[in-house]
Amino acid sequence: MTVTQAPGTTTTAPARPPRTRVSLEPYLYLLPHALLFFVFTVYPVGYGIYIATHRWDLLAETQAFVGSEYFRNLLRPGTPQFDFFWRTLFNTALFTVVTVPLLVASSLGLAVLLHRPIFGRSFFRAVFFMPGILTVSVMGILWRWMFDNQIGLVNAARELMTGAGPIPWLSTEGLAWIPIVVGTVWWTVGFNMTLYLAALSNVSQSLYEAAALDGATSGQQFRFITWPMLGPITLFVTVTTALASFQLFGQSLVITNGGPSRSTQSVTQYITEEAFTNTQYSSAAAMGFVFGLFMLVLTAAQFRIMARDVQAGEQK
Repeated sequence: MTVTQAPGTTTTAPARPPRTRVSLEPYLYLLPHALLFFVFTVYPVGYGIYIATHRWDLLAETQAFVGSEYFRNLLRPGTPQFDFFWRTLFNTALFTVVTVPLLVASSLGLAVLLHRPIFGRSFFRAVFFMPGILTVSVMGILWRWMFDNQIGLVNAARELMTGAGPIPWLSTEGLAWIPIVVGTVWWTVGFNMTLYLAALSNVSQSLYEAAALDGATSGQQFRFITWPMLGPITLFVTVTTALASFQLFGQSLVITNGGPSRSTQSVTQYITEEAFTNTQYSSAAAMGFVFGLFMLVLTAAQFRIMARDVQAGEQK
């Protein structure tokens, strides 16, 4: 087909591109995951927002809309929700600040020691990893008994060695954190140790041999070879350990039941109490969203800072 524009000249009309057929096959593969994501993530979040913005009552036929009232209670000094929520959030943050460095340092130290060809290396690896298979209830009962105010193993050993009387570990503010922190480190150090052992096995031995030929000491080898090479796994361990620490619940519930005077009560424990003991479901839902937002911001900031440090170490 030709179109005449001027005497003696012709142009050919451009052909239409062929139509592409949309295939449904990729979407069918995504459909199961999309359904699960909607049922277990989108719907619970949406329903939680509905509960947090209504005065939820299981026995009432209609739920009154209150908007952001329960969120405002968390920011209004003098309300019980404000006092207890931020206090338990501080307790959780304190636990995280203490346990995360201890867990990272202890797991890294154990991995470096057990990476060497020492006698019984496999046995000690299994010994440090085995506490991680225990449930939180078993771990909590064990450490509650060890630090019991009267018949605890720690007080018995102290009395045997020094002759001093028992220390009320579980009923003294400040001291009640010791069995929770020590028990958590003992319970979870083996998993992080295993991650570090796997990372150490990927470090080339030629780097250490070259450093030894240059006269580098073991401390210098760790500082300039081992530590930079373990940057990515340290980032992963730190972020996951911080997230797990902020979800503190079972340890404080079983060992101290949040006492004394709520000094060891975690924020998740208080949210659970608000919902299922005080039957304030709307207030608990609002607390859950605020706490979740806090964790998202903290994790993003932590990941950004540590990823920048890892990239700086790799460039060096």
